[in-house]
Amino acid sequence: MTGGQSTAGGRSTAGGRSVTGRRHRAAVLGSPIAHSLSPVLHTAAYRALGLDDWEYGRFELGEDDLAGFLAGLEPGLWAGFSLTMPLKRAVIPLLDEVSPTALAVEAVNTLVFEADGRRTGDNTDVPGLVAALRERGIGQVPAAAVLGAGATASSALAALAQLCTGEVTVYVRSAERAREMRVLGDRLGVPVRTADWARGAEALAGPLTVSTTPVGATDGFAAGLTGAPGALFDVLYHPWPTVLAAACAERGGIVLGGLDLLVHQAVLQCERFTGITPGPLAAMRAAGEIALAEREH
Repeated sequence: MTGGQSTAGGRSTAGGRSVTGRRHRAAVLGSPIAHSLSPVLHTAAYRALGLDDWEYGRFELGEDDLAGFLAGLEPGLWAGFSLTMPLKRAVIPLLDEVSPTALAVEAVNTLVFEADGRRTGDNTDVPGLVAALRERGIGQVPAAAVLGAGATASSALAALAQLCTGEVTVYVRSAERAREMRVLGDRLGVPVRTADWARGAEALAGPLTVSTTPVGATDGFAAGLTGAPGALFDVLYHPWPTVLAAACAERGGIVLGGLDLLVHQAVLQCERFTGITPGPLAAMRAAGEIALAEREH
């Protein structure tokens, strides 16, 4: 999160960047990108902050396109970029500085052009996940579980390193993924135990489970729920609710969805891009809810 000195109207500056200066464009990069809600969220934030001269777009880019795209940008025009797959790791060699969090999970989702021209990379998924859980009253937990072992699971594990006082169990499909998650746990300082994916329904009995898998992957676990489940953070947001999220909610569990993560991480990106703290969480959430409702119908 970016802080700064207060200015008129409760605004702030960060890194020497004026919020009314020449840096007034941002965008999301990745592939596929058409489904991204980032333009909706960021545009709502800029309007709520009164930054009418700011724009946020989207660019379809693969890994091989990224270096040339960045090299061809007009200097001083861009505040930064949100990065989605497959660019979160590919961008790292192209940056001047990378935050410890992003380095730990080997994923940058936020590229900021600093006032001195440096390209800095950060990961707002990790603090965004922590903030979303704390918003729902979930702070420290004695144990937790992660379903899946991809890039989002790495961010989830990094977040749980801040929240979990005990062991994190990661449910995976392959021995290689299991090894990678144990190595990451060692790097993050959190004890990780791995278990076979087929036993994933067991995770829901614990205090907190973070599901990081594609649509439909956890549907079969819903039938295995017995009693009241713990909290579930399912990072999918469309379609919503997932079968597993609906089953947990019906049994009285606390359920968070992908929109919770998306909004909280986007607020942190907005703060980094504009230098204004705090970002307009309520306006961004409302815009995201409207956009998702339109997609559902």
